[in-house]
Amino acid sequence: MNDLIGFILISIGLVFDLLGCVGLVRLPDAYNRLQAATKCVTMGTCSILFGTLLVIGFTAAGMKVILCMIFLILTSPVASHAIARGSHKSGVKLWEGSVCDAYAEDNK
Repeated sequence: MNDLIGFILISIGLVFDLLGCVGLVRLPDAYNRLQAATKCVTMGTCSILFGTLLVIGFTAAGMKVILCMIFLILTSPVASHAIARGSHKSGVKLWEGSVCDAYAEDNK
């Protein structure tokens, strides 16, 4: 039963990663692409890792999978925020169809 659930989670993670890659190609500006990449890593890769944990069990490799998941969950949002903030400060323009600019509102 754990193997079946693990393979389902791995499949869901692969779909998230595939959609994240499509988002990197299709979305209009750097900020939207960064959003797609962050969701891809946190949801897709963590789902793949959790599915792998269910398949291999709580062995030494399973503990490494847990550590990798924790590392990804903690670092991916922080890194994407830092990249977005840095690109906004360096003058990377938003897509003309963007609704709001939260970083510009913070500077006022």
